[in-house]
Amino acid sequence: MPASLFPLHSDPAPRPASLLTALVYPQNKYPASVFEALVTACRGRGLSLAGVLQHVVDATPERRCEIVLEDLATGRHTPIFEDRGGGAAGCRLDEAALADVAVNIAKSLETSPDVLVLNKFGKAECEGEGLLDLIASAIDRNIAVVIGVPQGNLLAWRSFAGGLATELCADIGEVERWAQSLDRMVPAVASWPLLRASRSNLSPEPAAATGSGVPGGNLPSTKQPDVAIGLLIGR
Repeated sequence: MPASLFPLHSDPAPRPASLLTALVYPQNKYPASVFEALVTACRGRGLSLAGVLQHVVDATPERRCEIVLEDLATGRHTPIFEDRGGGAAGCRLDEAALADVAVNIAKSLETSPDVLVLNKFGKAECEGEGLLDLIASAIDRNIAVVIGVPQGNLLAWRSFAGGLATELCADIGEVERWAQSLDRMVPAVASWPLLRASRSNLSPEPAAATGSGVPGGNLPSTKQPDVAIGLLIGR
């Protein structure tokens, strides 16, 4: 893994956290168990959560489209692929469902949760779009944000985040220590305007940006579905 913006620590002692944290994972190896451990650790400390957790209903190849998103604020489970029947070839993202999930996440920020969990800094975010405004809203509200970043999108993430983010490896112990550090959170203060400005550093068509990575997923060309797809699908 390339050098982090902040050194990755192996020391078991908790360390201060920034409001913005990237959970960096190998390309096409979405760390579902690590995200689950992160959510468990945060809830174990009494922290309120917003965002989503991805669940694979059935890992068998013939049922690979059975993936749901759990809204961490409400517990609602939303299938993210259309039900095309048993004989359908490939998966097709349910754009309306994804857009609805994104709207619900935005609404949940109004209750001022402690942590916003987002699955992926994806293709739309690499292009300066997607849910970057949602990250902005959370930071403005002093809400900690943790987001999955696949290795292939790491350079674009660093261009966006500048020196304002912490990077963690996809390791259960690492995220548990991160959760312990939240009581010593470094406040945003006046740093978000710098992060917002860094959005202009993102290339409109970065070569390294990766999309949903879901086998058979059909990415739409309209703007609204991109908003939902960019961060809500992780692989």
